[in-house]
Amino acid sequence: MSERVDRRKFITGVIGGAVGGLIVGFAGGYLSAPAKAIVKTVTATKTTTIGGGAPVTETVTKTVVPTEVKPEEMPLPPEWEQMRDEQKKWLKEVGSKYAGHELLMTSEATPPSRAIQVLTDGYFTPLTGIKVTWELTPLEHVLEKITMETSTRAGKYSHFYQDQAWIARFHKDTVDPRTMWKEHPELTLPHFMPEDFLPPLVEHIAMFPPADKMVGIVCDIPIFLTIYRKDIFDKEGLPIPKDPDTYMEVVKKINDKYAPETYGTTGQLKGGHYSLYCDWTWYHWTHGAGHYAAGTGEPIVNEPEGVDALNYLLELMNYMPPGVTTWDWSGEAESFAAGRAAIYSAWGEFFPMYDTPAKSKIVGLADSTTVPKEYKLRDPKTVAYLEMPRAAHQGGSIYALSAYTKERDAGWIFLQWATNWDTQALSSVLGGGASPVRKTSYIDPRVTAKYKVCPGTTRHFLTTYESIMYRMGTEPHYPEHPEVADMIAHALADLFAGKFSDAKSTLDFMAKRMKEIVKTPVY
Repeated sequence: MSERVDRRKFITGVIGGAVGGLIVGFAGGYLSAPAKAIVKTVTATKTTTIGGGAPVTETVTKTVVPTEVKPEEMPLPPEWEQMRDEQKKWLKEVGSKYAGHELLMTSEATPPSRAIQVLTDGYFTPLTGIKVTWELTPLEHVLEKITMETSTRAGKYSHFYQDQAWIARFHKDTVDPRTMWKEHPELTLPHFMPEDFLPPLVEHIAMFPPADKMVGIVCDIPIFLTIYRKDIFDKEGLPIPKDPDTYMEVVKKINDKYAPETYGTTGQLKGGHYSLYCDWTWYHWTHGAGHYAAGTGEPIVNEPEGVDALNYLLELMNYMPPGVTTWDWSGEAESFAAGRAAIYSAWGEFFPMYDTPAKSKIVGLADSTTVPKEYKLRDPKTVAYLEMPRAAHQGGSIYALSAYTKERDAGWIFLQWATNWDTQALSSVLGGGASPVRKTSYIDPRVTAKYKVCPGTTRHFLTTYESIMYRMGTEPHYPEHPEVADMIAHALADLFAGKFSDAKSTLDFMAKRMKEIVKTPVY
C-alpha cells in the first residue's frame, strides 16, 4: 500500500468488499459525502412590554447546528440503523430475561475497556437490567487475578480480559464462543457478524490451534506503528524511514541538531516491565531473529541475528532522553507528546493523545506510517509455538467468558454486545483509538468523522489496518511465556545496568533460562 492512500478508494476497495454488499454500498455512497451534523430546533418564548402598554409574548424558533456531534448521536446509514434497532429490540426482549443478574469483568485499564464500561452503564444495563461491574487495573494485576481465579475455579469472575500472550496458559478456562453460537442460537445477538473481524486478529489472538479452541472474542488491537514529527521531517527534508538503516540515520541527524530539547527517539525500556520485552521484540524480529527453533524448541534468541538486533537497540539508546529506562508504554507516549522525541515505533493506541491539547504540546504535528521493513523476514515455519516474526508487534486482547461462571447465559449476551460492531465503533472514538478490530470499525461514519486532527482522532487507522493485514508480528504462544517475557525484561535491565558485558552474553543467559523454564512440548 502506498504511503498516502486515497481514502475513498481504500474504503470501497480494500475493506468494503470484505463484509458484503451492505458495506460496499455504505462505503461508496454514505462516505462519499462528509458526515452531517444533527440539526436541532429550539423554541423559546419571550415576554416584553412596549411603551408601557400591555405585555407582548412572542415565540422565537432557532435552528442550532452543533459544532461537534457526539459519536453516539451521529446518524448511520438506514441499513445500519435498522440493524441497530433490531439489536436493541433483542436486548430488551431476550436480555431482560436476566434482569437483576450480576456479572464481574476483570480487565486492564485500557482506553477501549474504559469506554465500554461507560457504554455498559449507559446503554447495556438500561436495556437488559443486567448489572456489570468492571475491575480495571494495570495489566500485571489482571494476570494475577486470572491466575488466582483459574487455580481455584471459584467462579467469581464472569469474564476475563486476556492479553494475547496468555492465550496458551488459560485456553482451558474459557467457553469457546463457537460452542455458544452452535448450541444456543436463541442467545445469538442478531447481526453480530463474526465475519466482520479482521482475519489475522482472530487467527493470532482469539484462536489456540493446538487445542482447536477459540478462547474468546477479540476486543482491542494495540500494534506497533512508526510515529514521527512531520514538521521536523519536512523542515529538515528527511525521508520517512522504510528500513532500519535509514531509521538510525534520521534519528542521529535529528538528535545532533535538536537534543536535548528534542531527542532523536524514545522508548518503553522500563527495567523488568513487559513493555521492555515488547520493545526488544521489534528490534529482534526486524533483524530476522526468533525465539525457538521449529521441531526442537531450542532457544535461538542468541543467534547472530539476535545479537545484531540487541546491539542496534543499544546504539539507538544513545539518542533517547534521560530516564527512558524508567518508562513503560505510557511514559514513552508522554515523552513524545511533550515534544521530547522526533520518531519512535510502538503502540498506535497512544496516537490520539498527540492531537489532544490538554495532553500534548505537538497537536497536529505527528503522523504515522508502518514500522521499518525487516532486514530479512524469518520464515514462520522455522520457529515454534505459533510465533509470527514480523516487525509490527501486536498486543491485542480478547474478552473471554469464564468456564467457571454460573452466569453463562447472561455473560454470553454481554460478551456479544461488548464486541459488537456498534459497541466497537463507539469504543474506537470514545476510547482513544486502540480497538479497530472489525472491518466496519474503519468505515463507520462515527470513526471516519475523526479522520482529522482532533481529540480522539482516528487518522492513524489506515496505518493500523495496513500493519494488521501485512506486517503483524505475534509473540510465541505457550503456557510459560509470561515467565519468559518477564525474565527477558529483567535480563535486558541488567544489561543496561552493566551486569552483563555485552549483547551476546545477555542473550546466552536468556537462552539458558528459556530452556530451563519451558517444559511444554514443541509445536
